[in-house]
Amino acid sequence: MEYQTRRYPLFSACGLNCALCPRFHTAGSSRCPGCAGEGFSAVHPSCGILSCCQRKGVEYCFQCDAYPCKKYDGADLADSFITHRNQFRDMESARQGGMDAYATALCEKAGLLNKLLKDFDDGRRKGFYCAAVNLLDLQDVKDVVSRIEAETNPETAPKDKASAAVRLFEQMAGTRGISLKPRKSPKPA
Repeated sequence: MEYQTRRYPLFSACGLNCALCPRFHTAGSSRCPGCAGEGFSAVHPSCGILSCCQRKGVEYCFQCDAYPCKKYDGADLADSFITHRNQFRDMESARQGGMDAYATALCEKAGLLNKLLKDFDDGRRKGFYCAAVNLLDLQDVKDVVSRIEAETNPETAPKDKASAAVRLFEQMAGTRGISLKPRKSPKPA
């Protein structure tokens, strides 16, 4: 199915932050362009939620009278490439504050993530950084990035920069009661 291009493909119809997903930050054929971004159908030929939204003429599920519907049963219990933990909170934030304000904050987070991937990655931290930036509040991410910059310099080895970043993100997450580890699907009873 060919999907209509969306105004903000970096925030999915179902409430995931595509701009903070490891697949968005991947080069090659597995790269995702964001929800209904250019070339989306080649990577995701079928998306029931996006199809439903487009049939109903809404850009986001939270704009539908039936939201949250049965498609969301258990949606926030496990993670895929991207964490689903804040999916409902983020959609509520976008609904309450408006998409322009939400998109501005998301773009700021995406910029910080890009900086982390460019300046503080040892080649093994993309998933960790994506989860940390996604799960922590914007101000917490800014604070951690500032602390990483203060503790490292351009001559610091990439492995040491990444270790400092992981330590500081885990400390911040710990003070907020947030686990940065991906959650697996619950086993059936």
